[in-house]
Amino acid sequence: MKNRGKIIRVTTVPRSLGGLLQGQLKFMSQYYDVIGVSSREENILERVAKQEEINVIPVEMTRKITPIQDLKAVYQLYKVFKKEKPDIVHSHTPKAGTLSMLAAKIAGVPHRLHTIAGLPLLEATGAKRVLLDTVEKLTYACATMIYPNSFGLNDIILENKYTSAKKLKVIANGSSNGIDTSHFDPSQYSDADNTKLREELKIDENDFVFVFVGRFVKDKGVNELITSFKKLNDEHKNTKLLLVGTYERELDPLLPETENEIDNNPNIISVGWQHDVRPFFAISNALTFPSYREGFPNVVMQSGSMGLPSIVTDINGCNEIVSEEVNGVIIPVKSSEALYDAMKKFISDKAYCHQLSLKSREMICEKYERKYVWNAILEEYSQL
Repeated sequence: MKNRGKIIRVTTVPRSLGGLLQGQLKFMSQYYDVIGVSSREENILERVAKQEEINVIPVEMTRKITPIQDLKAVYQLYKVFKKEKPDIVHSHTPKAGTLSMLAAKIAGVPHRLHTIAGLPLLEATGAKRVLLDTVEKLTYACATMIYPNSFGLNDIILENKYTSAKKLKVIANGSSNGIDTSHFDPSQYSDADNTKLREELKIDENDFVFVFVGRFVKDKGVNELITSFKKLNDEHKNTKLLLVGTYERELDPLLPETENEIDNNPNIISVGWQHDVRPFFAISNALTFPSYREGFPNVVMQSGSMGLPSIVTDINGCNEIVSEEVNGVIIPVKSSEALYDAMKKFISDKAYCHQLSLKSREMICEKYERKYVWNAILEEYSQL
């Protein structure tokens, strides 16, 4: 198939370009000329170019509210779009969305697409919320199509009157990139592999392991998770909590007592940021993911694909991937009590937990296999 035009994909930081969209850009380049645009950030952008086999152009963007730098970035993006003359500019992540949709509109790009994978502004209040709402509306006004990556997010956008229903579309069953179920497959890890890692982390073979993967921030429900686990662990010594990720203290810090408990509780094992999270899912019994807000969380799809049942909060994305008492349990947001109850049920009723785990992988393979999502996006492009 010959190349049918040019697409520029934009994210604020290159880790999103190579991570959130892993494999997708390479797949699309079979059908289009694809260029990736993101901040430079210590050679990561060059690595993405190599990994996805695409050309990249660095444009510095920040994740915070920085008016002067933002205007500079809009101008830089405008110059890139004028020079490259893409048929489609497709952005991901909030800041990249605002800056590139504005620049693409000024540059006269015909198809300006923005994927929404969560709305951080929902937790904001007061003057900051008013500002963020205004910016959100501006982004949507400059775009020709908006793709919320979950049906719940679609509803939230309409409730907040950010744009009209005719501009919105959820592609496939949701998710920005689907999940590679052949990569996230528990059969890739032998009993010997799992025993070795458990021994390294001082996890006993009889321990029940809850795992959390993500940023250690308030918005991910980590304060509630630590509170619940501490209570559970006081009663059931053979439980472990495995934390995979890093702090973001400058953006969204945890309570000091939460950090203190993570540092000092021997049954909480923090392994930092990991390039490959699969070995940690393979030695765990269940995912705990008490987030306050998500778009369409990859972690819940990844752990499900690895055969883990999940405890998630009743928020968009999470409550679409998890069906109550089929492949997991859905609890209210910000309730350490409900989280504790769900965790307690998992460890006290092994048959129930096992039953949920049997459906976990099957449901992910059925609805969110990566190639299925990619083809749905490709179809969307070709119809524009």
